[in-house]
Amino acid sequence: MKKINLSITGCLGRMGQQIIKSSRSFKDFKIVSVTESRIINKKVSGFRPKLNSDDAFKNANIIIDFTAPRATLQVLKIASKLKKRVVIGTTGFSRKEEKLIKKYSKKIPILKAGNMSLGVNLLVFLTEIASKSLGKNFLSKVYEVHHKQKKDHPSGTALMLGRGIAFGKNKNLSKMMGKKYLNKKSFPFSKKINFNSIRRGKIVGEHEVKFSSGKEIVTLNHESFDRALYSEGALTAAKWLANKKPGLYSMRNVLNFK
Repeated sequence: MKKINLSITGCLGRMGQQIIKSSRSFKDFKIVSVTESRIINKKVSGFRPKLNSDDAFKNANIIIDFTAPRATLQVLKIASKLKKRVVIGTTGFSRKEEKLIKKYSKKIPILKAGNMSLGVNLLVFLTEIASKSLGKNFLSKVYEVHHKQKKDHPSGTALMLGRGIAFGKNKNLSKMMGKKYLNKKSFPFSKKINFNSIRRGKIVGEHEVKFSSGKEIVTLNHESFDRALYSEGALTAAKWLANKKPGLYSMRNVLNFK
C-alpha cells in the first residue's frame, strides 16, 4: 500500500512533536516536511523545519495543523492553492475565521475538530442525547481543565460540548452562550450555558457537563492522561480524509456517529 505523505505544522509545539512521534508507529504515513512560523536552524525530531510555503507542502498529501488561528489560515491559503487535504486541530477561531475555513472547504477536503479523541467525541454525542432527553426542565453547564500554557478559553472541546447541549435542544450555541468564567472554584447553572475554564499545572485535559433540574444532577465527564490519544486521533482522521472529496468534515464523520 502506498504511504500517505504528511506535512506537520507547528513542529515545535506539544502536539506537533507528539504527532511526529506517533506517526512512527503508523505504517500508513511518511512525514515529508515539518514547519514552524519562524526559521529554525536545527533539526526537530530528525527533520529540518521549513516555513509554511509552497515548497514545504508540495510533496504532502495531507497537512496536519495544530497551531494558532492565524497560522492555520495561512496554511489553508497555501493548501487551497496546491489542492492539499488538511486536518485542523487548532482551536480559538473567530466567527469570521470559521467562515473562511468553510469557504476553503469548498475547494479542498478539510477535517476540523476541537478534539481528536474518540472518547471526547463520544462524550459530545452522549451530551446531545442527554440534552434532548432531559428537556427544558434541566439547566446545564460545562467545566474544563487544561495545562497553564493553554491560552484560549473555553477550550475547543468545551465549545463542542456546548454545541452538543444546544443541538439537543434544537438551538444554536450562539443563542445559548452564557458566561465564560476563568479559574473559578465554583460557578452557577443558568438558563443559558455557563462555562468555567481552569488553567493549572500540566493537565492534559478534563471536561465535564452537568445537567440539573434542581432536584437531581446528571454528570458526563472525560479525562485525558496521555497526549498521544489526540495525535493518534489526528492520524486516524488523516487516513480517513485521504480519499475524500472537498468538504468540511469532523470526527463525527470519521466515527460514523448518526
